[in-house]
Amino acid sequence: MYAKNAWDKYESNQYQDVMDFNEGYKAFLTAGKTERACVKESVELAKKAGFQDIENMDSLKPGDKFYVINKDKNLALFIMGEKPLVDGMRILGAHIDSPRLDLKQNPLYESDGFALLDTHYYGGVKKYQWVTIPLSLYGVVIKKDGTKIDVVIGEDDHDPVVGITDLLIHLSADQMQKTAAKVIEGENLDVTLGSIPLKDTEKDAVKANILKLLQEKYDIEEEDFLSAEIEVVPSGPARDYGLDRSMVMGYGHDDRVCAYTSLKAILDIQEIPQYTSCCILVDKEEIGSVGATGAQLIFRGRFSAVICKFKNIFFTVVKTFKNHFICFCVSCGIVKALHCCKS
Repeated sequence: MYAKNAWDKYESNQYQDVMDFNEGYKAFLTAGKTERACVKESVELAKKAGFQDIENMDSLKPGDKFYVINKDKNLALFIMGEKPLVDGMRILGAHIDSPRLDLKQNPLYESDGFALLDTHYYGGVKKYQWVTIPLSLYGVVIKKDGTKIDVVIGEDDHDPVVGITDLLIHLSADQMQKTAAKVIEGENLDVTLGSIPLKDTEKDAVKANILKLLQEKYDIEEEDFLSAEIEVVPSGPARDYGLDRSMVMGYGHDDRVCAYTSLKAILDIQEIPQYTSCCILVDKEEIGSVGATGAQLIFRGRFSAVICKFKNIFFTVVKTFKNHFICFCVSCGIVKALHCCKS
Protein backbone atom coordinates (compact mmCIF):
# COMPACT_ATOMS: atom_id res chain seq x y z
CA MET A 1 0.00 0.00 0.00
CA TYR A 2 1.57 3.27 -1.15
CA ALA A 3 -0.59 5.94 0.42
CA LYS A 4 0.24 9.57 -0.21
CA ASN A 5 -0.06 12.27 2.41
CA ALA A 6 -3.48 13.85 1.89
CA TRP A 7 -2.15 17.28 2.72
CA ASP A 8 -0.01 17.23 -0.43
CA LYS A 9 -3.03 17.77 -2.65
CA TYR A 10 -4.07 21.00 -0.93
CA GLU A 11 -2.70 24.43 -1.64
CA SER A 12 -1.87 26.51 1.40
CA ASN A 13 -4.90 28.73 0.77
CA GLN A 14 -7.15 25.65 1.08
CA TYR A 15 -5.96 24.69 4.54
CA GLN A 16 -8.54 26.86 6.27
CA ASP A 17 -11.37 25.16 4.34
CA VAL A 18 -10.16 21.81 5.64
CA MET A 19 -9.92 23.13 9.19
CA ASP A 20 -13.43 24.62 8.99
CA PHE A 21 -14.86 21.31 7.78
CA ASN A 22 -13.13 19.49 10.62
CA GLU A 23 -14.75 21.78 13.18
CA GLY A 24 -18.11 20.40 12.12
CA TYR A 25 -16.77 16.87 12.16
CA LYS A 26 -15.37 17.28 15.67
CA ALA A 27 -18.71 18.63 16.86
CA PHE A 28 -20.45 15.62 15.29
CA LEU A 29 -18.07 13.18 17.01
CA THR A 30 -18.54 14.92 20.35
CA ALA A 31 -22.35 15.03 20.14
CA GLY A 32 -22.77 11.58 18.54
CA LYS A 33 -21.10 9.14 20.92
CA THR A 34 -23.81 6.50 20.35
CA GLU A 35 -26.07 5.59 17.45
CA ARG A 36 -29.06 7.24 19.16
CA ALA A 37 -27.03 10.39 19.72
CA CYS A 38 -25.87 10.35 16.08
CA VAL A 39 -29.44 10.16 14.82
CA LYS A 40 -30.50 13.00 17.11
CA GLU A 41 -27.60 15.22 16.01
CA SER A 42 -28.11 14.36 12.32
CA VAL A 43 -31.80 15.23 12.49
CA GLU A 44 -30.97 18.63 13.99
CA LEU A 45 -28.52 19.31 11.16
CA ALA A 46 -31.06 18.07 8.59
CA LYS A 47 -33.78 20.38 9.88
CA LYS A 48 -31.45 23.35 9.56
CA ALA A 49 -30.86 22.32 5.93
CA GLY A 50 -34.60 22.27 5.18
CA PHE A 51 -35.42 18.57 5.62
CA GLN A 52 -38.79 17.52 7.05
CA ASP A 53 -40.06 14.43 8.80
CA ILE A 54 -41.93 12.38 6.18
CA GLU A 55 -44.74 11.83 8.66
CA ASN A 56 -45.61 15.52 8.30
CA MET A 57 -45.80 15.42 4.49
CA ASP A 58 -48.82 14.62 2.29
CA SER A 59 -47.14 14.38 -1.10
CA LEU A 60 -43.75 14.35 -2.76
CA LYS A 61 -42.37 16.24 -5.73
CA PRO A 62 -38.91 16.80 -7.21
CA GLY A 63 -36.76 18.82 -4.84
CA ASP A 64 -38.57 17.79 -1.66
CA LYS A 65 -36.24 17.00 1.23
CA PHE A 66 -37.33 14.60 3.95
CA TYR A 67 -36.03 12.08 6.46
CA VAL A 68 -37.19 8.83 8.03
CA ILE A 69 -36.22 7.61 11.52
CA ASN A 70 -36.25 3.94 12.49
CA LYS A 71 -36.29 3.10 16.22
CA ASP A 72 -34.10 6.15 16.98
CA LYS A 73 -31.08 4.19 15.67
CA ASN A 74 -31.33 4.60 11.88
CA LEU A 75 -31.82 7.62 9.72
CA ALA A 76 -32.46 7.92 5.99
CA LEU A 77 -32.52 11.28 4.24
CA PHE A 78 -33.94 11.79 0.75
CA ILE A 79 -34.04 14.53 -1.85
CA MET A 80 -36.51 13.69 -4.60
CA GLY A 81 -34.94 13.92 -8.05
CA GLU A 82 -36.28 14.93 -11.43
CA LYS A 83 -36.15 11.40 -12.82
CA PRO A 84 -38.65 8.72 -11.65
CA LEU A 85 -37.47 6.07 -9.24
CA VAL A 86 -37.55 3.47 -12.01
CA ASP A 87 -34.32 5.08 -13.18
CA GLY A 88 -32.70 4.43 -9.81
CA MET A 89 -31.41 6.37 -6.85
CA ARG A 90 -28.03 7.67 -5.80
CA ILE A 91 -27.30 6.25 -2.36
CA LEU A 92 -24.58 6.91 0.21
CA GLY A 93 -24.51 4.72 3.29
CA ALA A 94 -22.49 4.43 6.49
CA HIS A 95 -22.84 2.95 9.95
CA ILE A 96 -23.08 5.02 13.11
CA ASP A 97 -22.32 2.36 15.72
CA SER A 98 -18.79 2.01 17.07
CA PRO A 99 -17.02 -0.47 19.38
CA ARG A 100 -18.06 0.12 22.98
CA LEU A 101 -19.18 -1.56 26.19
CA ASP A 102 -22.83 -2.35 26.95
CA LEU A 103 -24.30 -2.86 30.41
CA LYS A 104 -25.83 -6.27 30.99
CA GLN A 105 -29.48 -6.56 32.03
CA ASN A 106 -28.73 -6.94 35.73
CA PRO A 107 -25.39 -5.13 35.92
CA LEU A 108 -25.06 -3.58 39.36
CA TYR A 109 -23.18 -5.51 42.06
CA GLU A 110 -20.76 -4.95 44.95
CA SER A 111 -17.33 -6.53 45.36
CA ASP A 112 -14.50 -5.77 47.82
CA GLY A 113 -16.11 -2.52 48.91
CA PHE A 114 -16.77 -1.18 45.41
CA ALA A 115 -19.99 -0.82 43.42
CA LEU A 116 -19.47 -2.13 39.89
CA LEU A 117 -21.36 -2.52 36.60
CA ASP A 118 -21.10 -5.77 34.67
CA THR A 119 -20.55 -5.17 30.94
CA HIS A 120 -20.22 -6.95 27.65
CA TYR A 121 -18.06 -5.55 24.87
CA TYR A 122 -19.73 -4.67 21.56
CA GLY A 123 -17.74 -4.99 18.38
CA GLY A 124 -14.03 -5.52 18.05
CA VAL A 125 -12.41 -3.78 21.01
CA LYS A 126 -8.80 -3.86 22.18
CA LYS A 127 -9.68 -4.51 25.79
CA TYR A 128 -6.50 -3.09 27.27
CA GLN A 129 -7.36 0.31 25.79
CA TRP A 130 -10.47 0.63 27.97
CA VAL A 131 -8.82 0.64 31.40
CA THR A 132 -7.78 3.72 33.39
CA ILE A 133 -9.44 6.20 31.05
CA PRO A 134 -12.46 8.36 31.91
CA LEU A 135 -15.71 6.83 30.68
CA SER A 136 -19.26 8.13 30.28
CA LEU A 137 -22.64 6.41 30.45
CA TYR A 138 -25.14 7.01 27.64
CA GLY A 139 -28.54 5.47 27.01
CA VAL A 140 -32.21 5.23 27.82
CA VAL A 141 -34.23 3.67 30.60
CA ILE A 142 -37.86 2.66 30.08
CA LYS A 143 -39.63 2.61 33.44
CA LYS A 144 -42.55 0.40 34.41
CA ASP A 145 -45.06 3.15 33.65
CA GLY A 146 -43.60 3.59 30.16
CA THR A 147 -41.67 6.75 30.98
CA LYS A 148 -38.49 7.13 28.94
CA ILE A 149 -35.47 8.57 30.74
CA ASP A 150 -32.43 9.71 28.77
CA VAL A 151 -29.17 9.11 30.60
CA VAL A 152 -25.91 10.98 29.97
CA ILE A 153 -23.37 10.87 32.79
CA GLY A 154 -19.79 12.04 32.36
CA GLU A 155 -19.92 14.61 29.56
CA ASP A 156 -20.81 17.79 31.44
CA ASP A 157 -17.83 19.51 33.06
CA HIS A 158 -19.52 19.15 36.45
CA ASP A 159 -20.38 15.46 35.98
CA PRO A 160 -18.39 12.69 37.59
CA VAL A 161 -16.87 10.12 35.26
CA VAL A 162 -16.60 6.36 35.69
CA GLY A 163 -13.87 3.96 34.68
CA ILE A 164 -12.31 0.50 34.72
CA THR A 165 -9.43 -0.07 37.11
CA ASP A 166 -6.13 -1.80 36.43
CA LEU A 167 -3.24 -3.06 38.58
CA LEU A 168 -0.38 -0.86 39.65
CA ILE A 169 2.89 -1.68 37.90
CA HIS A 170 4.53 -3.16 41.03
CA LEU A 171 1.54 -5.49 41.54
CA SER A 172 1.25 -6.68 37.96
CA ALA A 173 4.27 -8.94 37.40
CA ASP A 174 2.10 -11.91 36.36
CA GLN A 175 -0.18 -9.71 34.25
CA MET A 176 2.76 -8.27 32.32
CA GLN A 177 3.72 -11.74 31.12
CA LYS A 178 0.47 -12.09 29.19
CA THR A 179 -0.08 -11.24 25.54
CA ALA A 180 -2.00 -8.09 24.60
CA ALA A 181 -5.07 -10.24 23.91
CA LYS A 182 -5.01 -11.61 27.46
CA VAL A 183 -3.57 -8.82 29.60
CA ILE A 184 -7.12 -7.53 30.21
CA GLU A 185 -9.87 -10.13 29.91
CA GLY A 186 -13.34 -9.26 28.70
CA GLU A 187 -14.86 -10.45 31.97
CA ASN A 188 -12.75 -7.88 33.83
CA LEU A 189 -14.15 -4.87 31.96
CA ASP A 190 -16.44 -3.94 34.83
CA VAL A 191 -17.11 -0.26 35.44
CA THR A 192 -16.41 1.16 38.90
CA LEU A 193 -19.24 3.38 40.17
CA GLY A 194 -18.37 4.19 43.78
CA SER A 195 -17.00 3.19 47.17
CA ILE A 196 -18.99 5.09 49.84
CA PRO A 197 -21.29 2.82 51.89
CA LEU A 198 -24.80 3.84 52.84
CA LYS A 199 -25.02 4.47 56.56
CA ASP A 200 -26.82 1.88 58.71
CA THR A 201 -26.79 -0.67 55.88
CA GLU A 202 -25.23 -4.06 56.60
CA LYS A 203 -25.32 -5.84 53.24
CA ASP A 204 -23.95 -4.35 50.00
CA ALA A 205 -23.88 -0.88 51.55
CA VAL A 206 -21.91 0.69 48.66
CA LYS A 207 -24.34 -0.70 46.09
CA ALA A 208 -27.22 0.58 48.22
CA ASN A 209 -25.70 4.07 48.21
CA ILE A 210 -25.36 4.05 44.40
CA LEU A 211 -28.99 2.98 44.06
CA LYS A 212 -29.99 5.82 46.38
CA LEU A 213 -28.12 8.31 44.17
CA LEU A 214 -29.72 6.91 41.00
CA GLN A 215 -33.15 7.17 42.59
CA GLU A 216 -32.61 10.76 43.70
CA LYS A 217 -31.12 12.09 40.48
CA TYR A 218 -32.71 9.98 37.75
CA ASP A 219 -35.68 8.30 39.43
CA ILE A 220 -34.16 4.94 38.44
CA GLU A 221 -34.62 1.75 40.46
CA GLU A 222 -32.50 -1.38 40.17
CA GLU A 223 -35.14 -3.32 38.27
CA ASP A 224 -35.27 -0.53 35.66
CA PHE A 225 -31.93 -1.81 34.35
CA LEU A 226 -33.84 -4.75 32.86
CA SER A 227 -35.45 -2.44 30.29
CA ALA A 228 -32.51 -0.06 29.97
CA GLU A 229 -30.02 0.31 27.17
CA ILE A 230 -26.89 1.87 28.63
CA GLU A 231 -23.65 2.16 26.70
CA VAL A 232 -20.17 2.92 28.07
CA VAL A 233 -18.01 5.19 25.91
CA PRO A 234 -14.89 7.34 26.39
CA SER A 235 -15.55 10.75 27.94
CA GLY A 236 -14.63 14.12 26.57
CA PRO A 237 -14.83 16.03 23.29
CA ALA A 238 -13.02 15.36 20.04
CA ARG A 239 -9.94 17.55 19.81
CA ASP A 240 -7.24 18.68 17.42
CA TYR A 241 -4.30 16.26 17.44
CA GLY A 242 -0.72 17.35 16.73
CA LEU A 243 0.94 20.72 17.17
CA ASP A 244 -0.02 21.57 13.60
CA ARG A 245 -3.64 20.53 14.30
CA SER A 246 -3.45 18.28 11.24
CA MET A 247 -5.39 15.38 12.82
CA VAL A 248 -8.44 14.76 14.97
CA MET A 249 -8.45 12.72 18.15
CA GLY A 250 -11.81 11.45 19.34
CA TYR A 251 -13.93 8.40 19.94
CA GLY A 252 -15.96 6.94 17.09
CA HIS A 253 -13.99 7.58 13.88
CA ASP A 254 -15.16 4.10 12.84
CA ASP A 255 -17.41 4.74 10.99
CA ARG A 256 -18.63 8.22 11.80
CA VAL A 257 -16.00 9.74 9.54
CA CYS A 258 -18.01 8.19 6.67
CA ALA A 259 -21.34 8.99 8.29
CA TYR A 260 -20.55 12.68 8.65
CA THR A 261 -19.19 13.10 5.13
CA SER A 262 -22.18 11.23 3.66
CA LEU A 263 -24.53 13.36 5.73
CA LYS A 264 -22.82 16.57 4.65
CA ALA A 265 -22.95 15.49 1.01
CA ILE A 266 -26.74 15.36 0.99
CA LEU A 267 -27.24 18.36 3.28
CA ASP A 268 -25.12 20.54 0.99
CA ILE A 269 -27.17 19.79 -2.16
CA GLN A 270 -28.79 23.05 -3.28
CA GLU A 271 -30.15 22.24 -6.74
CA ILE A 272 -32.79 19.62 -7.54
CA PRO A 273 -30.78 16.48 -8.35
CA GLN A 274 -31.32 14.54 -11.55
CA TYR A 275 -31.72 11.30 -9.59
CA THR A 276 -33.30 10.92 -6.16
CA SER A 277 -30.53 11.20 -3.58
CA CYS A 278 -30.44 9.15 -0.40
CA CYS A 279 -28.16 9.07 2.63
CA ILE A 280 -28.74 6.19 5.01
CA LEU A 281 -27.11 5.82 8.43
CA VAL A 282 -27.40 2.36 9.98
CA ASP A 283 -26.65 0.42 13.15
CA LYS A 284 -25.17 -3.00 14.03
CA GLU A 285 -22.30 -3.02 11.52
CA GLU A 286 -19.85 -3.89 14.28
CA ILE A 287 -21.68 -7.18 14.90
CA GLY A 288 -22.69 -8.17 11.38
CA SER A 289 -25.38 -5.63 10.37
CA VAL A 290 -28.13 -7.84 11.81
CA GLY A 291 -31.40 -7.05 13.57
CA ALA A 292 -34.20 -4.59 13.02
CA THR A 293 -31.79 -1.65 12.82
CA GLY A 294 -29.02 -3.32 10.80
CA ALA A 295 -28.32 -2.81 7.12
CA GLN A 296 -29.46 -6.35 6.21
CA LEU A 297 -33.08 -5.44 6.95
CA ILE A 298 -33.29 -1.70 6.39
CA PHE A 299 -34.10 -1.61 2.67
CA ARG A 300 -36.57 -4.48 3.01
CA GLY A 301 -38.36 -2.52 5.69
CA ARG A 302 -39.41 0.98 6.48
CA PHE A 303 -36.88 3.02 4.51
CA SER A 304 -37.51 1.39 1.15
CA ALA A 305 -41.29 1.29 1.34
CA VAL A 306 -42.05 4.55 3.07
CA ILE A 307 -41.90 6.75 -0.02
CA CYS A 308 -44.38 4.42 -1.71
CA LYS A 309 -47.17 5.77 0.50
CA PHE A 310 -47.55 8.62 -1.96
CA LYS A 311 -49.56 8.02 -5.12
CA ASN A 312 -47.17 9.92 -7.36
CA ILE A 313 -44.34 7.47 -6.55
CA PHE A 314 -44.94 4.14 -8.26
CA PHE A 315 -42.39 1.85 -6.68
CA THR A 316 -39.01 1.66 -5.04
CA VAL A 317 -36.37 -1.01 -5.21
CA VAL A 318 -36.30 -3.33 -2.21
CA LYS A 319 -33.69 -5.87 -3.31
CA THR A 320 -31.87 -7.15 -6.36
CA PHE A 321 -32.09 -10.86 -7.11
CA LYS A 322 -30.72 -12.71 -10.16
CA ASN A 323 -30.51 -9.53 -12.25
CA HIS A 324 -34.11 -8.58 -11.43
CA PHE A 325 -35.28 -5.68 -9.29
CA ILE A 326 -37.64 -6.75 -6.52
CA CYS A 327 -39.96 -3.82 -5.91
CA PHE A 328 -42.79 -2.64 -3.73
CA CYS A 329 -45.51 -1.79 -6.24
CA VAL A 330 -47.99 0.96 -5.41
CA SER A 331 -50.43 -0.10 -8.10
CA CYS A 332 -50.98 -3.53 -6.53
CA GLY A 333 -49.63 -2.95 -3.02
CA ILE A 334 -47.44 -6.04 -2.90
CA VAL A 335 -43.85 -6.97 -3.59
CA LYS A 336 -43.22 -8.19 -7.14
CA ALA A 337 -40.40 -8.53 -9.63
CA LEU A 338 -39.83 -5.43 -11.73
CA HIS A 339 -41.25 -6.93 -14.92
CA CYS A 340 -44.55 -7.57 -13.09
CA CYS A 341 -44.95 -4.04 -11.76
CA LYS A 342 -47.26 -1.62 -13.49
CA SER A 343 -46.13 1.99 -13.85
